[in-house]
Amino acid sequence: MTDISSQPQAFEAEASFGDYFALMKPRVMQLVVFTALVGMLAAPHGVHPVVGFASILFIAIGAGASGALNMWWDADIDHIMKRTANRPIPAGKVQPGEALSIGVALSGLSVMMLALSANFLAAGLLAFTIFFYAVVYSMWLKRSTPQNIVIGGAAGAFPPVIGWVVATGSMSVEAWLMFALIFIWTPPHFWALALFMKSDYDDAGVPMLTVTHGRKTTRKHILAYTVVLAVLAVGTAFTSIGGLIYLTVAVILNALFLKGAVAIWRRDEADAEADGYAVEKSFFKLSLLYLFLHFGAIMAEALLRSSGLGGW
Repeated sequence: MTDISSQPQAFEAEASFGDYFALMKPRVMQLVVFTALVGMLAAPHGVHPVVGFASILFIAIGAGASGALNMWWDADIDHIMKRTANRPIPAGKVQPGEALSIGVALSGLSVMMLALSANFLAAGLLAFTIFFYAVVYSMWLKRSTPQNIVIGGAAGAFPPVIGWVVATGSMSVEAWLMFALIFIWTPPHFWALALFMKSDYDDAGVPMLTVTHGRKTTRKHILAYTVVLAVLAVGTAFTSIGGLIYLTVAVILNALFLKGAVAIWRRDEADAEADGYAVEKSFFKLSLLYLFLHFGAIMAEALLRSSGLGGW
């Protein structure tokens, strides 16, 4: 991490609760909580409501810890990128040392409490997830390889596996299918963002695929990953966590996602600039709904299955 003390920042005397909460990336935390909850509910064994609530709480805290550590490490480039310039540290609201302390403290608390409330395997997976996001992705992959998003996507894919392990104490193919759904979704989601964020990653020196291999190659990769994702997503419908509801959602969403990816692949930069990257932005917005609706369908199948209605 570069020394950010030389950056033109004037830290306020006292940060608000909202500033500290923003350190934990609440939007990412929401996705983590939701997918972990789906993983827990989709598991074949139920979990006591108190245990389930406590486990989700500590998984959320672990996600927040990862976010704080990421913001501490990336503070030097966050102030350069328009998308991240208003984060608490580059905006001068929270000092880097505070973010580091919060991240380390919450990491230890979340792992220890998940071990006590659920089981040691779930806690171990949470610890590995925090380490993977904060160290492997943030400190190593992000600034060293255009595969940063591809490999680093694993960090965001672990929550449903952790939720499943909380309920069962073990892993299964179904848990890893949910992992794979997030893992394969992550690259096209972020590459679409990189296409219309223009120079952000260039200015910050982050070797995103758009920077190292060009935008035409990025468009091809988006299409390739979307094809693999569609096969995986629809195929999951025919496992124990799928069913008619999930199959319907998966077919419709992946048809739309494939249509968007093909449209992106066919465009060049002149076309994109002419309409303000409308297709890329539309694809990105759809990608936000994509994951939520797929996991929402898995949850619906799980809830109906408990009443003898869901699944096949």
